[in-house]
Amino acid sequence: MEIIFSSAKLKKQFNEGRVMVKGHGPRRAKLLQIIMESLRAAPNLGVLAPPYSPPHRCHELTGNLKGVLSVDLDHPYRLLFCPKNDPVPMREEGGLNWSHVTYIEIKGVEDTHG
Repeated sequence: MEIIFSSAKLKKQFNEGRVMVKGHGPRRAKLLQIIMESLRAAPNLGVLAPPYSPPHRCHELTGNLKGVLSVDLDHPYRLLFCPKNDPVPMREEGGLNWSHVTYIEIKGVEDTHG
């Protein structure tokens, strides 16, 4: 899958191990590295779609974060990203067509519950 970042600072943070550890701590940095390797290796987002998503539980968010996807890190933090295919692939019955998402933008790491 093709991955871009919402800022140059975020790109540096995710591509340089020491910067990632400094910004997120060793435990979260290790989880981020595992997830990023999974995302890069995936041909499309469909391989991470429910019910295939454990242990990271990739899922679509709702409310003011509609259109954003989330992957669990250490509680309560989540890796947030958006599909960047143009147009965003949608199913006829509604919702994201995960198996056609091949291009994503990493938005950052946040606590989406608070």
